[in-house]
Amino acid sequence: MSWRSDRERWGLGIRLFHWTSAVLVLAQWLLGQYMTGLGPEALALKFVLYQRHKSLGFVIFALTLLRLLWRLSEPARPALPPTMPAWQRGAAAANHTLFYVLLLVMPVTGFLAAAASPLGIPTVLFGVIPIPHPIGPDARLEALLLAAHRIQGWLFAALLVVHIGAALKHQLVDRDGLLLRMVRGR
Repeated sequence: MSWRSDRERWGLGIRLFHWTSAVLVLAQWLLGQYMTGLGPEALALKFVLYQRHKSLGFVIFALTLLRLLWRLSEPARPALPPTMPAWQRGAAAANHTLFYVLLLVMPVTGFLAAAASPLGIPTVLFGVIPIPHPIGPDARLEALLLAAHRIQGWLFAALLVVHIGAALKHQLVDRDGLLLRMVRGR
């Protein structure tokens, strides 16, 4: 089993990036939904969960940069099935591009929203590494950034539904092996 992809199969490296990102993003989205639903009576828990959410956002951002570098360094990648219509190829490319954009932009808007918060709560990754805020408190900017962050989260969720639906369609209807290449590499 090769770490690198070729024209027939995805390598172990890109598959590990894919599935690690999938697990982390799902955990992050669920954590975000849970923590924002907590009321003021759970202030201590909210503080802990927001710090974890910010820490996980930094991990996802770094993992995405590494994933992009890995993907760009791949000598080849498997071709899409020849029976796949051009519009599906375009949709797949757009979906993947938007995934990468959101995986990079969402952590930034979330971090900047935290930095702009008038509460002035520091960002400390995993309770150990303090990250200085690049901007100061600004309630209006915080509101804009939080709105953007939420919209990006729901857009990501919608893209994920389309992505999973397309993968299942290829596996169960088209039976072209597209999904298995990302699961087993072939």
